[in-house]
Amino acid sequence: MYAFTLQEIQCFDAVVREGGFQPAATVLNRSHAAIFAAIAKLEANLGVLLFDRSGYRVSLTEAGRSFHRKAQSLLGEMEALRVHAQQLAIGEETHLRVILGDTCPLQEGLQLLGGFFSQCPQTRLDLHFETIGGPSERLLEDEADLILHWVEKADPRLEWIDLGTVSFVPVVAPGFLPFALTRRISPDQMRGLTQCIIRDTARSATKANFYVMEGAPQCTVSDHAMKKEVIMRGMAWGHLPRFMIERELREGRLLSIAGNAFPGVETELVAARRRDRPHGPVANRLWDHIGVHAPALWKG
Repeated sequence: MYAFTLQEIQCFDAVVREGGFQPAATVLNRSHAAIFAAIAKLEANLGVLLFDRSGYRVSLTEAGRSFHRKAQSLLGEMEALRVHAQQLAIGEETHLRVILGDTCPLQEGLQLLGGFFSQCPQTRLDLHFETIGGPSERLLEDEADLILHWVEKADPRLEWIDLGTVSFVPVVAPGFLPFALTRRISPDQMRGLTQCIIRDTARSATKANFYVMEGAPQCTVSDHAMKKEVIMRGMAWGHLPRFMIERELREGRLLSIAGNAFPGVETELVAARRRDRPHGPVANRLWDHIGVHAPALWKG
């Protein structure tokens, strides 16, 4: 048996994943004949048939399935080596792109970042604010290196550090409701009242829709600070993060309408970055910094 090449293994894997020689050729930007020849050479060198070509579409033989399992391990190691080489080539980053999401307490987020970047004068912090689906979208489109927000934890492209939970409370200003404040306020009672919502900065056609009362008149703002002002002036009702309104709730300048129909919501706040992308030394030090110092900031 002669040695096989990495290119032959990549062709083999592409045929398996794409379901045929032509789809594999398209994905690898090579000709059908080149893919076919690579597989034939691989089979000849191994002395075993990897594909059953008797049907309308090629399928793996039993030996092919076993070989593919091992091949996937090899390709995974090669990808990890490629990413590591990229990391070595990056060197010290000149800037890092960080996004604070609307669920991140501003004071704690800036304290966490400020404590790190004060020690890295050669790396510029490129800081942005995004809302709702915007932070995750920027991260997945490679427009951010790190976000402080919530993410879909089932997404295998992401890794995260848990920071804590953020409670969202449905609130109104005193005198806003045209009926008595009880825990049994119904959606029908609230539907005729203006609800203040935050504009989603995600660009995708499908946007997240959190806490929105369907059919109710709406007032749209850019962030929670503006939303808080609108609600406190009696112009609308809406959900606000508890960390922003603790004092107003205690002093009665805002009233919670949480109850059976409006229980409030808790969101998991995380620091997140791409698992499948290389990260430079400064980015990795920031990641470690967050893991060490974030628990003290969000202990409550």
